[in-house]
Amino acid sequence: MTAQTDATATARVSAPAADTARLYQEGLVAGIIGALTVALWFLVVDVLHGRPLYTPTVLGTALFGRATVVGSYDTLPVSMDMVLMFTWVHGLTFAAIGGVASRLLAMAERDPNIGFGVLLLFVVFEFGFTVTAMLFAAPVLKALTWPAVLVANLLAAAAMGGYFWLRHPALEVSP
Repeated sequence: MTAQTDATATARVSAPAADTARLYQEGLVAGIIGALTVALWFLVVDVLHGRPLYTPTVLGTALFGRATVVGSYDTLPVSMDMVLMFTWVHGLTFAAIGGVASRLLAMAERDPNIGFGVLLLFVVFEFGFTVTAMLFAAPVLKALTWPAVLVANLLAAAAMGGYFWLRHPALEVSP
């Protein structure tokens, strides 16, 4: 009888651990989907402007403190070091955002009222990102054009949202 109780206790402990691992895996995949969506969008935009990999070069240069004189982003040569460093940080950031989103959606599945809060948090997050970028990264946004950045964020949100929708078909949102 004692062995049966231990097996039952082990099964109870491993079930939440499996759920947590599934959530983190789901968040990681969603984050990678979002990061790839943004990267592909800007690759297309850069190729159409005749400067492949220009966007990650500019963002990497701005992020890693190798900023040039204001206005000189236009003449910045493509740097594979900046592209790779920025792409790595970009992917990790999106993976973290996906992990948080996955946890929030798991909570929303248990309580539909939380779902509206998650949706509202997403809208505030998008607005906050856009305003912060406009205030603190104006030279970068001038070089990249803020509509392209906004479209990239909306595409990433749609791609991640589509993935989460497939993973959480029973999710209900109640205001």
